[in-house]
Amino acid sequence: MRFSRISAVFLTLAFTAPILWGQAPAAPPTPPAPAQAPGAPASPQAPNTSIRANVNLVDVLFTVVDRKNKIVSDLGQDNFAVFDDGKQQEIRFFSQQTDLPLRVALLLDTSNSIRERLSFEQEAAIDFLFNVIRKDKDEAMMMTIDDEPEVIQDFTGSLDLLRDAIKRQRAGGATALYDAIYLACSDLLQHAPLTNTSNDARRVLVVISDGDDTLSRHSRGEALEIAERAGIVIYTISSSTSWIIPDGENKPSQNLDRKFEKGPGDKTLMQFADDSGGRSYFPYHIDDLAQAFGQIGTELRSQYSLAYNLPSGNLADGKFHSIRIAVSTKGLLVHARKGYLAAAPPSLGVAATQPAR
Repeated sequence: MRFSRISAVFLTLAFTAPILWGQAPAAPPTPPAPAQAPGAPASPQAPNTSIRANVNLVDVLFTVVDRKNKIVSDLGQDNFAVFDDGKQQEIRFFSQQTDLPLRVALLLDTSNSIRERLSFEQEAAIDFLFNVIRKDKDEAMMMTIDDEPEVIQDFTGSLDLLRDAIKRQRAGGATALYDAIYLACSDLLQHAPLTNTSNDARRVLVVISDGDDTLSRHSRGEALEIAERAGIVIYTISSSTSWIIPDGENKPSQNLDRKFEKGPGDKTLMQFADDSGGRSYFPYHIDDLAQAFGQIGTELRSQYSLAYNLPSGNLADGKFHSIRIAVSTKGLLVHARKGYLAAAPPSLGVAATQPAR
């Protein structure tokens, strides 16, 4: 499946409404059933289908860590306060979301710019999947990033299929990074059905790249916007080593004094991660990744969820509004997306009254 064959889908894209919180408005009265002849079997009743309504709530998934970067998963609603554009809001719903099935889209940069580090990317991708994906519960897909984003392996729970697909890749071409993120968020993560489970799943995007983009049709802002609308957390792993001073690497005793100087591509990766509530990693050796991947897996299955009423002044104004979640316990840090767009642009075909994500 090539990006060029399905790009027209974006013109009519409409997101599926998220699971709604609160009580739906009353349904219209049901007309009485027609009378039945004596002795005739009762007519089967229509299934009790739930009614979806445009409830104007903002729901946020978030993670809490301590000073040692360890997950904190035993807090309650009273430990948190939520602010919309700096104004505190009443938390209407709160829950702990643990052990959700994971649905991971893995984007692997195979453009010419990472030719020397492709084997590192492949090892990192395989290591990530084998550390995070659980058999018979989680699923992942793999997409390459070069001239055009291409799905190499669709969603599957088979680590062998994913590993073989990753190992087959060769470097070449330009880099359409923003197009790949746009495609994964808008179509694959939001719409493709789960094949192993009917339960809700944690949707995650993992990008392994140097962060440079040379060819995309979509802008960085468009890719970030669609990730925000889909409520997808992005984790980025940089394949660039330009931020390490070679002399420092040759002197292990000075490793702690390295000057970490991020380039434009690194800062792009950081922006995608920070704005979506994820994290960015800058490993030099493959061994640096094991602990980080284990932490990502734990984090994705140890999260909180809260929802609050969308402020009336924000409804359908088409603007970005900031979200801040404060925690009462000192020394704890909250990882959450930075905000939401109150209304979708017309090109995405999302009604202005759709719940904010």
